[in-house]
Amino acid sequence: MSRKIELTAIIEKENNMFVSLCPELDIASQGKTASIAKKNLIEAIELFYETASETEISRRLENEVQISRVVVNVE
Repeated sequence: MSRKIELTAIIEKENNMFVSLCPELDIASQGKTASIAKKNLIEAIELFYETASETEISRRLENEVQISRVVVNVE
């Protein structure tokens, strides 16, 4: 039975490509556009869930990930 889970996708432009990262699972992908990078990340995550052991999935999801913005003083 399939289920849906919600994970984080961070997508940033690097030169002429976009890199996508799921920090909860430490899985990354890339693409020529942000939407392709996101689609490729989803495929990589789905493949991970199809092939990884329950132990590996649990180990990766146990890491606490906090994403926040910060304000810094610069001169």
